[in-house]
Amino acid sequence: MAEHQPKLTSSEISNLWTTYQSSTMIICGVKYFLATVEDDSIRGILQYTLDFSQQRVQAITQLFQMENYPIPVGFTDHDVNTDSPPLFSDTMILMYLLNMGRLSLVGESLMFSLSPRADVAVFYSDCIVQSKELTDRGTKLALQKGIYVRSPYLPTPEHGDFVNKQSFLTGWFGQRRPLLGIEISNLVYNAERNALGEALITGFSQVSKSKEVREYMHRGKEISSKHFEVFSSILHEEQLSSAKNLTSEVSSSMVAPFSDKLMMFHIAGLVASAIGQYGISVSTSVRRDLSTHYARLAGEIAKYAEDGANIMINNGWMEEPPKAADRDELAKK
Repeated sequence: MAEHQPKLTSSEISNLWTTYQSSTMIICGVKYFLATVEDDSIRGILQYTLDFSQQRVQAITQLFQMENYPIPVGFTDHDVNTDSPPLFSDTMILMYLLNMGRLSLVGESLMFSLSPRADVAVFYSDCIVQSKELTDRGTKLALQKGIYVRSPYLPTPEHGDFVNKQSFLTGWFGQRRPLLGIEISNLVYNAERNALGEALITGFSQVSKSKEVREYMHRGKEISSKHFEVFSSILHEEQLSSAKNLTSEVSSSMVAPFSDKLMMFHIAGLVASAIGQYGISVSTSVRRDLSTHYARLAGEIAKYAEDGANIMINNGWMEEPPKAADRDELAKK
């Protein structure tokens, strides 16, 4: 007796569609990095990333064909110029790959949990394994090269204790307590992400063909720099180390390796993930000044994201995601 195969749910369709978009973008980026990277150990990680990204696109294409669902446009070889000179250093490429692995692990774990259909669940289970391997390889190589920034160490308490004063929550007024380990972790991670984002968008601002996109990228660079300074200054107040600025890892090239469409899509994805990470940071940061900072900065990048979406729409670069039926419109027919 044949097993019944239910239709893809809204979450499964949307997640697969999103993964297709990001995978085709990654393929473009990795092809360019493979053409410019000098370090063979980083080249090995890039090749691994290219292989599993192409496998993902093939798997999603087959799933959509089985459902008679249209294949997304995504990104193609028209969106990348592998003959462009190096825009980013090998160090920058490695840190980019490590960050990509971390982000993918978080997103794909959620996508796996929202996939009741067996074949989709297996697909995302495989994705998690691949992203874990990417993160593991990137971490080991970054440690080997001495460029991995560890979070600060904490003193070992003599015994367990309980909070007994309301000052535990104090942020702006009164004597502030030292940062909690989870608060330090969030600050370091968010500083590191903004350092990488600032370097990436610095490169994009140099090579964008459209004046509108260049100005948008320049604005993003200023926002990333500001957020990096906010998180770093909080850590420095308590004599804790922060992430390293990476803009020196950007070359002076002004030849675009990617289309403006791809670069805008990439920044939109990074901004969306940053808003989500700030939300997580708010939920785990008890000190009032920290939660206020995160809420304020999240609002700033949300406005930046909206302006970016308008640029993409006006230029015909935003592919429409899966959506529900418009019942009001159908009733008119």
